[in-house]
Amino acid sequence: MSQFILAIDQGTTSSRAIVFNKAGQIVAQAQEEFPQHFPQSGWVEHNPEDIISTVLSVCKGALKSAKLTANDIASIGITNQRETTVVWDNKTGEAIYPAIVWQDRRTAEYCAQLKAQGHEDMVNDKTGLLLDPYFSATKIKWILDNVDGARSRADNGELAFGTIDTFILWRLTGEHKTDVTNASRTLLCNIHDLKWDEELLAIFDIPKSLLPTIHPSSCEFGHTQAEIFGAPIQVGGIAGDQQAALIGQACFKEGMAKSTYGTGCFLMLNTGSTPRKSQHRLLTTVAYQIGGVTHYALEGSIFMAGATIQWIRDGLKLIQHASETLDMAQSVGANNQVYLVPAFTGLGAPYWDPHARGAIMGLTRDTGIAEIVTAGLQSVCYQTRDLLEAMKKDDALPTHLRVDGGMVVNDWVVQFLSDILDLPIERPVITETTALGAAFLAGLSGGVFKSIEEVCELWQEQAEFHPQMAGDEREALYNGWLDTVSRVRTSE
Repeated sequence: MSQFILAIDQGTTSSRAIVFNKAGQIVAQAQEEFPQHFPQSGWVEHNPEDIISTVLSVCKGALKSAKLTANDIASIGITNQRETTVVWDNKTGEAIYPAIVWQDRRTAEYCAQLKAQGHEDMVNDKTGLLLDPYFSATKIKWILDNVDGARSRADNGELAFGTIDTFILWRLTGEHKTDVTNASRTLLCNIHDLKWDEELLAIFDIPKSLLPTIHPSSCEFGHTQAEIFGAPIQVGGIAGDQQAALIGQACFKEGMAKSTYGTGCFLMLNTGSTPRKSQHRLLTTVAYQIGGVTHYALEGSIFMAGATIQWIRDGLKLIQHASETLDMAQSVGANNQVYLVPAFTGLGAPYWDPHARGAIMGLTRDTGIAEIVTAGLQSVCYQTRDLLEAMKKDDALPTHLRVDGGMVVNDWVVQFLSDILDLPIERPVITETTALGAAFLAGLSGGVFKSIEEVCELWQEQAEFHPQMAGDEREALYNGWLDTVSRVRTSE
């Protein structure tokens, strides 16, 4: 039996494929960026064909690099940018409108109307989510209401909706399915019974026929069409990217937490087999369903993490490569009095202010590029502290915090994070834990791994960081951040 797993990690700015072996080690990988589209202020779109073409390209590239064929792969795992919404013709597979990305804020006014109508408490009770443009339901409704003929075609059963996992699965296998983690991010799934909810469908005016069927995170989702990779391959695991990272970090026990620093930042705490309702505007979400057991999580979402550094590089052109930020931050030091609030698409948890916009404050005549770049790095850590403070108020402090994602290869960032959180932080050997989590799910389904316990044994620590900052300095810096955020907020 084959001992290799192919993980598809379809992210916000790039698609990646990684081949893992039975030891959870990377054998080969390939990655391609694709264009971002911003047709109006606050709008973010992707061309679905760019997503599919890059996914196929990196999968074939990774297999070629590993000198493997489809017959060598036991199973495929898919992990994806969550909430991003595609609606397509269920005969041709062609999207009727560009993918509306999770960062997109075009439905902010509609969300405000639903709140004013008194729907948010019911929606929160059923879904664990808030009424925010971030989630899929209002994006689906926007497409149905604004694309010519879409509403009638949906009512006639001619269209299909999916988050990116579902769209990829459809194009690979022809199956219209999703997993519980992605379903739980749509505002349409009741996380208590893990089913599409009729009352929610009625509120958002979305026909049920549009939706995929919901399945466990680790199961047989279908087989790829033979002509794609030369032979059929089982798709055995699917999870939204943040849940996949929780799995890849082996956070299977209640109280364990991970924080992922990719395009955005997402702090997720495993709360066990019972959904835990936040009183401080965190999200309750499905962590995973494996072997008939469902675990839930509390999650805080930051919209701009690595994307802030990307903006500093591509928008301001202050750096040419993210690796330059380490030397700059070391030269400035932690006690930086410049603050950058990257509210380019609003503020996420715990503020949930879609109309807030970014700002740089504390500028003086001696402020230079290094200070602004360092402020960008620090903004990610300050926002993580915001999430941790909300978790504290919910009496849900993590027992472990493990970090991953592209930003945490920067030792300065992780040390400052430990300092500002006043918490020890573990960084794993493999920081591509999102893809690793998808591989674990696929491997459990495909027989490569026999149990969760076996998966846990594969996790390895690369480094541990401990707080070194004095308490008064920590609080002074964080209070400066809170003051700056208060100046850009449009709602309390």
